[in-house]
Amino acid sequence: MAEAPLPAIRSLPSWLLGRAAARGRTLVAGALAAEGLKMWHHVVLSAVRDLAPVAQADLGRGVRLDPKDVVGILNDLQSAGLVERAPDPRDRRKNAVSLTEEGARLLVRCEKAAREANDELLAPLSAAERDQFMGLLIRISGTDG
Repeated sequence: MAEAPLPAIRSLPSWLLGRAAARGRTLVAGALAAEGLKMWHHVVLSAVRDLAPVAQADLGRGVRLDPKDVVGILNDLQSAGLVERAPDPRDRRKNAVSLTEEGARLLVRCEKAAREANDELLAPLSAAERDQFMGLLIRISGTDG
């Protein structure tokens, strides 16, 4: 009789990476939810901090998110007093987005919560194993860190 497909699938690195990623997303999403933020809101808030003042279109390209989704997330963040939009001084036809003081404070709390969630994810690994794992993930993800 043929082997059941589940053991074969579960032995694939891609399946294992997917499971680890799902667990990581769950841990981080829970930590961010405790601060009142969703994952993509955290990503956009972090990008605004790093790029500000940034045009909405550039922000969307920077985080690889559909422009409609960026607008919705920015609307949420602006309604919560976490970002502000003003005419871009380089091009008055565009909006430039910046963090508010409250947005900066929340981002610090969320970054701490996300680090703690990632520490929980990697808890089974020693410090040396974590370093090695991160190096391997960077290599196979096609990113440079």
